[in-house]
Amino acid sequence: MSEEICENIKKVTDRIAQACSRAGRHPEGVQLVAVSKLKPLQDIKTAFGCGQLHFGENRARELQDKMEAYDEDRVQWHMVGNLQTNKIKYMVERVNWIHSIEKKKYLREIEKRASRIDRVINTLVQINISGEDQKSGCTAGDVKEILEYAQGLQHVRVRGLMGMATFVDPDQAEQVRPQFQMLRRIRDEHRSYESGNVRLEHLSMGMTNDMEVAIEEGSTMVRVGRAIFGERNYE
Repeated sequence: MSEEICENIKKVTDRIAQACSRAGRHPEGVQLVAVSKLKPLQDIKTAFGCGQLHFGENRARELQDKMEAYDEDRVQWHMVGNLQTNKIKYMVERVNWIHSIEKKKYLREIEKRASRIDRVINTLVQINISGEDQKSGCTAGDVKEILEYAQGLQHVRVRGLMGMATFVDPDQAEQVRPQFQMLRRIRDEHRSYESGNVRLEHLSMGMTNDMEVAIEEGSTMVRVGRAIFGERNYE
């Protein structure tokens, strides 16, 4: 399985490079976040051995357990799933990125917790670009208030936006291009709020089936699970 994970990472990085070439971008401008949801810690260690440094988790408890069990300072941990205020205290000591900020109260809690241990945590504002009720995220109209609040924080950096497109098969990825275009447009429309700890350089968008389209539309982070670790067992 270890050789398979390494080969999968190479295939994904090749896909990233090809998409960047078509878009006239440099592959170094796109960060691969390997999402290891429901996969054993050994798979993360294997991927790390292949040179992968950024790992994402969807569930706060699973993220906490893996961060505590794997004391490797070079790993960058990303929380990419739904956030709950009462779970933030369990991740602030190790998490490097939180992609799922949709309310000011999350920033307030992160600031409170991170200030106690003098850490600075990178965050992204999640926007519901698909319009689906089951997906989290704020609306474009909420972004201004969140960014204005973040400008005065000391231990939280807002580094950009995150969005989850409608799930499609790989051969239908073109259908979600307008959703990625929307996220980029919202980011560009809010660049005037870059002040203090607000710097909107990142767009976290694109997953296994649609990463190429996302990269063509400006993604700087792609969140990939199945193409690296295989199908998940939900039993």
